Amino acid sequence: MKIGLVTYTPEKVPGYEMHVYYSKWADGQAFPAAKHMQNDATCFCDAKAIREDPSIAAVSKQGAALRKNRLFNMPFDYVCPTHPQYRQKVLDYVKSLNRENIEGVTMNLYHFPDQEFCICPRCLKLWKESGLEWVDWRAKVVTEFLAEAKALTKGTFAVEMFPDPLMAKERFGIDFEAIAPLVDYFHVPLSSRDYLTNYWVDLLTRDFIKLLKKPVVVELSGEMLNDEKTDALLKTVAYLSRHDLLGVLLLVHDSENAKQIAKFAVQDSGFRNWLSRYELPEMTRIVENWEKIYKE
Repeated sequence: MKIGLVTYTPEKVPGYEMHVYYSKWADGQAFPAAKHMQNDATCFCDAKAIREDPSIAAVSKQGAALRKNRLFNMPFDYVCPTHPQYRQKVLDYVKSLNRENIEGVTMNLYHFPDQEFCICPRCLKLWKESGLEWVDWRAKVVTEFLAEAKALTKGTFAVEMFPDPLMAKERFGIDFEAIAPLVDYFHVPLSSRDYLTNYWVDLLTRDFIKLLKKPVVVELSGEMLNDEKTDALLKTVAYLSRHDLLGVLLLVHDSENAKQIAKFAVQDSGFRNWLSRYELPEMTRIVENWEKIYKE
């Protein structure tokens, strides 16, 4: 199992084997490609674009897919996935990333906001013309968009998704079976402010490994850490290392944040004693590699 990073800064960190850079954010900011890294592009969440043109937002009978719409629990502001100009804007951005020497592209938030969306006139017209059931039509929209992005990508192609192993197709239009042939791996974010309670991470990881037909990486949050949270995060990674994962990615702010985690794993006697006691070979290998770099 590889250990890696998802980071907001385009820099690699010694001791980590996978490097994912957030190149396009949900707030609308988009940055140049990070060379020699996997570039993660947010697709249909763009707060800035929606502020400039509210008509592009995905809509339902209870209003738009916006964070300020308290009838829903939206983490982001969503653009309608069938909006032709915005859709092309995202594909053009993916094309621009691939002009550089990158490792590949991860598509993020490339789907519908939830079950009720989108019922704009364009979506309803396209749905009726398709002759498909509502759920199948939305899945076709998402899969075809990913196929277009895949055709523009010269390296590793991955997709990130909401961590719902049961209702992904019904809620978001994510058809795991249809998407699997397009991707090199699935990227599953299991985000939390801390992992002091972590059984649910193990549970969802098992579900996704069983369900998905391509390799899986799991992303954990490593941003707001103290010693207690770092210890819990590392123990969660250790438990995940027992499973057949391609890798575990830690979401960090920057390289110093990442180094802090590795140094704790190397230098904290409590964590090292715990790791020795439970004989977790993959995590032990990771920490021993960190020790070569970060031991004081």
